[in-house]
Amino acid sequence: MMILGHRQADLEAAGGNWTAREIAQQPSVWASIDAQMRSEAGALRAFLDPLLARADLRILLTGAGTSAFVGECLAPALRQRTQLRVEAIPTTDVVGAPGSWLESAVPTLLVHFARSGNSPESVAALGLAGQAVSDLHHLIITCSADGDLCRAARPLPNAHVVVLPAETNDRGFAMTSSFTGMLLAAALAFDLLPRGRSVQPVPDALAAWAAQLLDGGLPLIESLAGAGFERVVYLGGQAFKGLAREAALKLLELSDGRVVALAETPLGFRHGPKTIVNARTLVVMFLGNDAHARRYELDLLRELRSDGVAARVLALSAAGVAGGEQADDIGLAAAADASDLALCFPYAVFAQTFAFLQSLNLGLRPDAPNARGVVNRVVRGVSIYPWVPSR
Repeated sequence: MMILGHRQADLEAAGGNWTAREIAQQPSVWASIDAQMRSEAGALRAFLDPLLARADLRILLTGAGTSAFVGECLAPALRQRTQLRVEAIPTTDVVGAPGSWLESAVPTLLVHFARSGNSPESVAALGLAGQAVSDLHHLIITCSADGDLCRAARPLPNAHVVVLPAETNDRGFAMTSSFTGMLLAAALAFDLLPRGRSVQPVPDALAAWAAQLLDGGLPLIESLAGAGFERVVYLGGQAFKGLAREAALKLLELSDGRVVALAETPLGFRHGPKTIVNARTLVVMFLGNDAHARRYELDLLRELRSDGVAARVLALSAAGVAGGEQADDIGLAAAADASDLALCFPYAVFAQTFAFLQSLNLGLRPDAPNARGVVNRVVRGVSIYPWVPSR
């Protein structure tokens, strides 16, 4: 059995079986999540619809690490769809400075994303919000029914819990299925994935794009992973801003910090961060379908290629690059009318696969890349201190 171009027996010997399986399984997991969300739609609508009808509602998307980036990917589309105040604030920020982020007099829907729900900040953020906000509601999207967050939220009268299929609770160190799984569940809950001209159901379309990317792009991804890049830059705006941060984190995690990874927006990159580019740098740009934003993206793409400084400048795109194409760009022509949020799914599979193959090429064990044990699958060593609101 081959997974991401490798025999399963070889992956098991190399300590990468779980991570490889959890990347490759995502299209089938997306179908399971879609079926689950449809089966639970009645209860979810009864919880969400009265809240979304309130013009003064604040939606706060929260999580830690990769889970926080789920909210960052969602926020632009959710803000546009609801015309409400939508913010993505990590639990690590909420716990560190509750008074800066929690507003007592503002009705708030706090949307929690958590793979296990066992991170100390997950439960702490729930409790702090309850302490600070007078009109508070919780939507918990998690991959573990047994996690501390799920157990703490279930008794609350103002909370709704969505527990995703067990396969999303990644056993590997890095979050892969859990990231796209929580992203899809939230996108479906808030109706953020319009079909466009596609006649395929949403998960089928996402799966087709991911398969197209891997089928056509795996040899290129393998060559990139073996090219010896010392630095990788991910560029993306709007929904892709959160995805770029997640892609950079995935590479840092799975390379055990041996590859320096940076995330930035296309317009922000020129304002200092561009100095990271050298002859050992790979630049990956996530191109969207929004015509206005795409102008700025293509300007920078052409500039980077004209500079001739980076070792490689790669574009992922659903439409043509309009004069800036290179032979190794990755295109998804079938997704030419997809929203940027929808494109996050196949683009995430690219970033995960590249990070995984990079880990193997570095001789690491992707399921547990940090041999020293100073970085853990569920964060440790966080003390939660009591908070007294200032008067």
